[in-house]
Amino acid sequence: MSQYVVGIDLGTSNTALSYVENAEQSGEQINVVSMPIPQVVAAGSVEERASLPSTVYLSSGDDLPHGALNLPWRSEDTSVVGYFAREQGAKVPTRYIHSAKSWFCYSGIDPEKKLLPPNTPEKNIKQSPFEIAKMILSHLIESWNEKIAQGDQQKSLINQEVTICVPASFDARARNLTVKAAEELGFANLHLLEEPQAAIYSWIASMGRDWRNQVEKGDLILVVDVGGGTSDFSLIAVTEEEGELQLRRVAVGEHILLGGDNMDLSLAHTVANKLKQQGHKKLDDWQLAGLVQQCRVAKEELLSNDELTHWPLTVLGRGSSVIGGSIKTDLTRDELNQLLLEGFFPLVESSEVPREKRRWGFKSSGLPYSSEPAITKHLAKFLTQHAELLEQVLPDRAYSEMIIPTKVLFNGGVFKAQALRNRIMQQLNNWADEQAVAEPDALSSISLDLAVANGAAYLGMARHGRGIRIKGGSARSYYIAIESAEPAIPGFEPPVQAMCIVPYGMEEGTTHEISGEEIELCLWTGQVGEFDFLSSTTRNHDQAGELCEIDEEELEFHKPIEAEIKGEERIAQIDLRAHFTDIGVLELYCVDRETQIAHKIEFNVREVEDGTVEENAEQEQTI
Repeated sequence: MSQYVVGIDLGTSNTALSYVENAEQSGEQINVVSMPIPQVVAAGSVEERASLPSTVYLSSGDDLPHGALNLPWRSEDTSVVGYFAREQGAKVPTRYIHSAKSWFCYSGIDPEKKLLPPNTPEKNIKQSPFEIAKMILSHLIESWNEKIAQGDQQKSLINQEVTICVPASFDARARNLTVKAAEELGFANLHLLEEPQAAIYSWIASMGRDWRNQVEKGDLILVVDVGGGTSDFSLIAVTEEEGELQLRRVAVGEHILLGGDNMDLSLAHTVANKLKQQGHKKLDDWQLAGLVQQCRVAKEELLSNDELTHWPLTVLGRGSSVIGGSIKTDLTRDELNQLLLEGFFPLVESSEVPREKRRWGFKSSGLPYSSEPAITKHLAKFLTQHAELLEQVLPDRAYSEMIIPTKVLFNGGVFKAQALRNRIMQQLNNWADEQAVAEPDALSSISLDLAVANGAAYLGMARHGRGIRIKGGSARSYYIAIESAEPAIPGFEPPVQAMCIVPYGMEEGTTHEISGEEIELCLWTGQVGEFDFLSSTTRNHDQAGELCEIDEEELEFHKPIEAEIKGEERIAQIDLRAHFTDIGVLELYCVDRETQIAHKIEFNVREVEDGTVEENAEQEQTI
């Protein structure tokens, strides 16, 4: 066991690090410490802050004074991570990168391709979302080594037991890339954890022994996690084993690109429209991008300080007389509440669901943001989707058309605002009244900015028997498409079914051998075989090897997976082997029944400009 167990919240908007020093732990209470992170906060000035904004500014080298980006462990650089990157990015948005993590789940691009900032005219400065994640992690490594390791290699961050948190809705490729980024930096003892589970662990750590007095057997905890880039919903059931309360994650939501970024963009458009109505010219893309960053600051300040009634904004002019052409305005608390409460958290009926995704309309930075901004509608869909499924998991609980949780835990910086927490509880109470069941209670939320990192550090100790662990396994079930062997008919495609290769809840460290099925694989020397890969957050009853119809309402298609076949050319009967490793990495193989040779199946994530597949290095799939 390493000297420290470390939790990292590699967030869309902010990154945080917490740790537990093993030698100092005694008794049942676990002392989780949050590490303040040194970072440039102004040109030539370094300070420690509780978290590190997950942002990067790419300096041209002559836009800032010499030494402006110096850090205690490094002199001069052309890029900066953190607080100053965010402030400078508001002034020069074409050199500013934020929300890089959101690109990890976008199937339309290769996250290892240089495409950020998306709208910069300077193509030579572009970075990949993958490299940005590595830059943020590198800053954490350097900060830790400066503050804590202090030259002791055994105390170096990469030599500690580290848990990195990801959204519960992250798909296999996104989790894989997170692991790959950390491993390329040298992390040797790595684990992944879903962010909503981390929030629960943080709550347990803050409650100590008293957590068991806050819940009881049969409770169902809804975790509502709205961060900078995503909205995540999870359900945690309170069960009992051998007289002890236990926790089990029983459902997670879909990947919804909807969060603080969308709110900032909406606020900027609100302010821009106000200026237009006052007779000012329409803002160009550069001005709007800068205004988005200022609205983010205004939102955070207004949400965290109830005494503020407005926040000043400045829209920079274009041309030689920049100062003279600047426009002064502000964002008021009334405007903020109106937009957030009615635009993103409206009160809706339980039957209202998100509208279908549009094929046109405004999209920021090319990301496939949800076309439905009402988070309460997404929550209604989640609680309705899982009602029938949870009756099978929790037969002692009766559900009609919608699940009503008994407890609610909030996570994410958005919920610093009491008004937004109150709105979610009001919405749940309305639905509870419709269902004629008891209204849920809100659990106390401790340090929303640091909860995920704190919870991940707590889990590090729980792995060694020093705390409670949430059971649950894989948050999704995974499938490959199997084409039926039917003769060709003009105008008719052979039917395709999905075979489950990883059932929902598959525990780490386990293996499924899928044999006896009539599956054939064409073996052609040097040929790359491609397979359609699917997953589901709602089909939690399928078993390994089971076939089902492909319903796109239940199954989500991902980038294809592939296997390069070598050897004798023939049609082979195969078995499948799925191994879910201890850190949550899925290793999938086609096993030739005749030769018993196992051909590894990999993600296809690289595409060249004409759409053909490049040779891909060996990878594993993380679930």
